[in-house]
Amino acid sequence: MAARRPGSPASMWPRPSALLLLVAFALLSAPRPARALRFDLESGHTKCISDEIKVNSMAVGKYHVVGPDPNFPDAQLPESHRISLRVTSPYGNSMHYAENVQSGHFAFTATEAGDYLACFWAPDHKPPVTIGFEFDWRSGVSAKDWPSVAKKGKVDMMELELKKLEETIKNIHEEMFYLREREEEMQDLNRRTNSRMAWLGFLSLGICLSVAGLQLWHLKTFFERKKLL
Repeated sequence: MAARRPGSPASMWPRPSALLLLVAFALLSAPRPARALRFDLESGHTKCISDEIKVNSMAVGKYHVVGPDPNFPDAQLPESHRISLRVTSPYGNSMHYAENVQSGHFAFTATEAGDYLACFWAPDHKPPVTIGFEFDWRSGVSAKDWPSVAKKGKVDMMELELKKLEETIKNIHEEMFYLREREEEMQDLNRRTNSRMAWLGFLSLGICLSVAGLQLWHLKTFFERKKLL
């Protein structure tokens, strides 16, 4: 067989080892699944958590009260260990509400872009108690149930990771367009602000010149009346 020249098209493809290194680097750089957050809530107080979510992005959340004794996490919780939760959109629309519960979950597709707020509160007790709870809130790519996707599609781990990377790339692409739109909005706002400041500057200059002219006219009239000029 004739040897390929260095400039031939076949030599432009990456070697298998380089391709494996590229895939491994992409897998290592892929976002890891988020862990649940643990909080302590004093009775009679409120704790809020915000998350920025884009339009048409899916968001899921799970929460449950943790027992007061860490050595017996499965023990029955006392009646005082209950919390209430409300999730609101950036414009104040209620996306989820639960009152005096020990666990729950929610899921919704964002119809507004911005910071969504999840607020927890507990009834006031005498004496006050501290309620521990775990909260897992995910949105976008991390909100998808990837094990279910793998079972339904009957794909192996490599294909599953590639699907995750594909969704991550789509999410980054959408995020870039979103940031570009925000940048255009900010530039338009800057142009309008600069235009208004320029008109305000001209108006201030005109008022100052008018006041100076009126002062000169008044002084001239005063001196003429006093026959000083």
